[in-house]
Amino acid sequence: MPLYTRETLEHLEEQTLAPYAVKSAASRGRQYPEPESRLRTAFQRDRDRILHTTAFRRLEYKTQVFIIYEGDYYRTRLTHTLEVAQIGRTIARALGLNETLTEAICLAHDLGHPPFGHAGEHALNELMADYGGFNHNYHAYRIVTQLERRYPDFPGLNLTWEVREGLVKHETEYDVPVAHEYEPELRPTLEAQVANVADELTYTAHDLDDGLRSGLITPDMLDGIALWDRLREHIGWTSGPMDDLIRHHLIRELIGLEVEDVVQTSIRNIEQAGIQSVEDARKYPAPLIHHSPEMQRMNRELKDFLRENLYYHPYILRMALRARRVVRTLFEAYVSNPAILPKHIQARIPEYGLYQTVCDYIAGMTDRFALKEYRSLSPTGDGFLLI
Repeated sequence: MPLYTRETLEHLEEQTLAPYAVKSAASRGRQYPEPESRLRTAFQRDRDRILHTTAFRRLEYKTQVFIIYEGDYYRTRLTHTLEVAQIGRTIARALGLNETLTEAICLAHDLGHPPFGHAGEHALNELMADYGGFNHNYHAYRIVTQLERRYPDFPGLNLTWEVREGLVKHETEYDVPVAHEYEPELRPTLEAQVANVADELTYTAHDLDDGLRSGLITPDMLDGIALWDRLREHIGWTSGPMDDLIRHHLIRELIGLEVEDVVQTSIRNIEQAGIQSVEDARKYPAPLIHHSPEMQRMNRELKDFLRENLYYHPYILRMALRARRVVRTLFEAYVSNPAILPKHIQARIPEYGLYQTVCDYIAGMTDRFALKEYRSLSPTGDGFLLI
């Protein structure tokens, strides 16, 4: 039985992946030189390092849409991330791209999210307005390059250039890239573009699922939404109560339609653009991985519906208001009294400054730890629930 060493796996990539896929053996390498693994490609090693980080484990208790105490069945940042990685792998494999590179970028893309989702991010950005602001994409980059301390010879995870570039160039409707040091005039690799689309596809489908599960969205509210009507037609469900099995079927069908559309559209784009190499894809003036115009229009309609009826639902907005108050209270308390910070956090102040250190500390918190800290510092004790 043959042993599949790193060299064997790299040879298989050369034989089986598309000419425009990034090959592990052709990686631009790491910031700090290291011996290569005997059994894993460079991108496998990156993926594994991301999985073992403290930041990745904390995603289990960070908000996607619903704050964790709302129930055990709603998505968290961790489950969202895993679903993005699964969908990203599917698209990458269908296109002949480097599945492992795509997976590594997907797994790292939300490492920088603070507690309470976008509400927490907006609060930190306002509090840090005079100190560079806060962007969860760039914070994820800082986590993998500086803040995770797991190796004696270098800060961060020492990931390959391609994973770091994919991370800083992660771009969706809610994610703005900050790629000054990574050839900002060029597109990211096709693998990174797949991660962008997989993220957007995933949160749209699964936020709809969680909205329906919560009851904040009801099936009749979606009548007339073109994509919803198509899903109902595909599964043959036209009326009657929507139980869990029907909801699961609808969401599966939605993801299947979206993935198939991305794959077929992207293949046509690549062929029509004459893409024959990684460099061709990066120099192309527009993204090559995306939905068809028809699916883009239907997705826009569904996203607008979710924004109006879920993200801006009074119940969600109340949660966001409370979350911002928690983040502000913690930030002001730590800045005013840095001695109450843990000693290992205080030790970072000379390197990063007080405000950045406090911001980093809060950004790394889970929802439940932030609430615990808030209750210990707030005059009302359990004030989060009383606001």
